[in-house]
Amino acid sequence: MFPRLLAFVVAVAVASSASAATYSRTSNLVGQRFLNAFTWQAIDDPTHGRVNYVSQAAAQADGLVQVSGNQVILRADSTTTLDASGPGRNSFRLQSNAQYTTHVAIFDIAHMPQGCGTWPAVCDILTCYFQEVGANWPNEGEVDIVEGVNDQSPNLSSLHTSPGCTMPSSTSMTGTNQGGTNCDVYATSDTGCGVASTDASSYGPPFNNAGGGWYAIERTSSFIKIYFWERGSSSVPSDVSHPGHSVDTSNWGTPVAYYPDTYCDFSTHLGPHNIIINLTFCGDWAGNSDVYAASGCPSTCVDYVNNNPSAFTGAFFEFNSLNIYQ
Repeated sequence: MFPRLLAFVVAVAVASSASAATYSRTSNLVGQRFLNAFTWQAIDDPTHGRVNYVSQAAAQADGLVQVSGNQVILRADSTTTLDASGPGRNSFRLQSNAQYTTHVAIFDIAHMPQGCGTWPAVCDILTCYFQEVGANWPNEGEVDIVEGVNDQSPNLSSLHTSPGCTMPSSTSMTGTNQGGTNCDVYATSDTGCGVASTDASSYGPPFNNAGGGWYAIERTSSFIKIYFWERGSSSVPSDVSHPGHSVDTSNWGTPVAYYPDTYCDFSTHLGPHNIIINLTFCGDWAGNSDVYAASGCPSTCVDYVNNNPSAFTGAFFEFNSLNIYQ
């Protein structure tokens, strides 16, 4: 999840075989239902960022969370100049109340956080930006759906596991391998098996300028697939753009990232996952001096985040919906 010139993070799904399947909707999360499906985590940042994760009550008092019809906005503070010896910039970290194994999750995202120093994520696990994560990390695995740093496109999806899980050198996907095929967090300094999208509009300002798009994850007992379609794409499946009571992933085409169980026993490397949505600043990846400098961002990461609150007016997620199928 760390060193790489791209950054940001979003979810995972499971099916029962290596072939595509039809799933039935179990959750249609929009507006207040979306927020009710998550718990706010006011905890120390596990990635050591210049951030202060706040409670839902604090976020509401400070205007960091907003519900408008079906849309949900989660944002970081953009008005406070920070004391160098005080807490970091107020932000959010949400964990789903439910856990998932075999499932499909479709995220309709209108806007993702942008700005130098930002590190947003959506994932399946307990320690990421936008991800799915198991409670016993890394033994139950982590899947980063959306992740990047410092506005550097494209998106990076990743699988993080305990030792003994590798991926084939060549698989059926549109993305490109980043950092190798060993998913073991200890052998790779927690970079895992990364796959970079080939679509520049998959992350950061290009994503937002295109009006956002859809991320989806399909997880089964034998594979994990991650998909992305930008808002104006003519290839978006109808059951993604207009979600209903079921989805048929056989119509979705080639995924951006594909993780088969060929050399990885999913039964021993992946457990039930929570979805985590968070925004941190700097930290182990975005704040790495080489990564930050290579992004073209000014000053040092921590100094910039401390002293430029107005630079983070665009540091927010805007979700249209999250649909879960099992």
